[in-house]
Amino acid sequence: MTSNPHLPHDKLLDLLLDVVCVVDKDGRFLSVSAASEQVFGYRPDEMIGRTAFELMHPDDRAASRALVKSINSGQPSSDHENRYIHKDGHIVHIMWSAQWLEAEQVRVGVARDITRRKRAEAVQAALYAVSDAAHAVGDLHRLYEQVHEVVAQLLPAQHFCVALHDAASDQLSVAYPLTPDDTPVATRDFCAEVIRTGRALLLSPETAPQGTATATHADWLGVPLISGSQTLGALVLQNHNASVRYNEQDQELLQFVASQVAAAIERKRTHSRLEFLAQYDPLTELSNRSLFLDRLRSALQRAKRDSLRLAVLYLDMDNFKQVNDTYGHSAGDLLLQEVARRLRQCVRESDTVGRLGGDEFAVIVDNIGRQEDATLVAEKIIATLSAPYLLDGHHLISAPSLGIAVHPDHGQSELQLVQQADEAMYVAKRSGGKRYVVVEKPLK
Repeated sequence: MTSNPHLPHDKLLDLLLDVVCVVDKDGRFLSVSAASEQVFGYRPDEMIGRTAFELMHPDDRAASRALVKSINSGQPSSDHENRYIHKDGHIVHIMWSAQWLEAEQVRVGVARDITRRKRAEAVQAALYAVSDAAHAVGDLHRLYEQVHEVVAQLLPAQHFCVALHDAASDQLSVAYPLTPDDTPVATRDFCAEVIRTGRALLLSPETAPQGTATATHADWLGVPLISGSQTLGALVLQNHNASVRYNEQDQELLQFVASQVAAAIERKRTHSRLEFLAQYDPLTELSNRSLFLDRLRSALQRAKRDSLRLAVLYLDMDNFKQVNDTYGHSAGDLLLQEVARRLRQCVRESDTVGRLGGDEFAVIVDNIGRQEDATLVAEKIIATLSAPYLLDGHHLISAPSLGIAVHPDHGQSELQLVQQADEAMYVAKRSGGKRYVVVEKPLK
């Protein structure tokens, strides 16, 4: 192919998509082709007289100066890369071919914009990293840390926040904290807005509503954490570097990251719910039989090791079947929930309360000095659980029958103690209820 002989040489350069430039030894632009406006955002006349380092990303200046020194010493470079700040604020990735012309004392460079390629590579790597972390990491805080590290490789993300929303209580909590110099009110306001709308939000000082806390920051980018139809929270970035601005591509990237994080949160919550259901009674949220026996086994091991005493209190609510038959099972469920709440108030934090089935409950009174300590707790439970219940508009009366077995007198294993206390409870019930009975005979 032959060139048009009437087309000047500089016009040919201006047709190139790559930027051809000539700089002096200090990196000051002497000549720049027209493609500069497409690549860097600056017209050639806006670049001439300025140095390349002025336009370069601050983090790349030191390495680029060292490379320029090498080129100026006579070692051409055909594929070195660095980043520039586009006139509109976004980062441009450039691949350079550069050579020093000793006679002319200038450096000739050809700049190719590889931003799309670099971003595609970086995004692909980031997506894999986030996806792997979301599926592999069990601890959510560690996941947030890893996501922060990945996102920070692509976007200004020094100020990174994960906020979670509890729909039941309508409470917002910061699950992954920002750096100390951030404004909590601004952060919460922005997160709350993202969660309220369920949509991504990109604000700059120009677009932020005047008078709001967010208006004091350079850039905000937030995306909702959505699982199904539920908004779990928000993932938020703040950028204080006025020369680098968030854009819609950044928003798309963060939305993918948020989808992975939301899926991980939902998996963790599902796992936690399954763990809870495996160990706790879903109606009263007390320990179920399996967890109660496990805790009793551990308490017995401590008691035997340290020569301590403990008691198992087994109780059953009198007339519970009559409550169910008269007022329905929903009233019975409410009664069981209130019994559980009152039981917790009767014992120490270190004691364990469990629902072993139906209207049967048990308590581990750990580390007691004498049997009377257990009977004092039993008296408190009877008085507290015998008080009238106002449930769903109904006044209900019910009281417990309670059996007490003490280690080491009445059993050496968890099953022995529970069985002995259960039998003593039935003695109390047959004796008229609303009382406690201590196992009579020590085990031989």
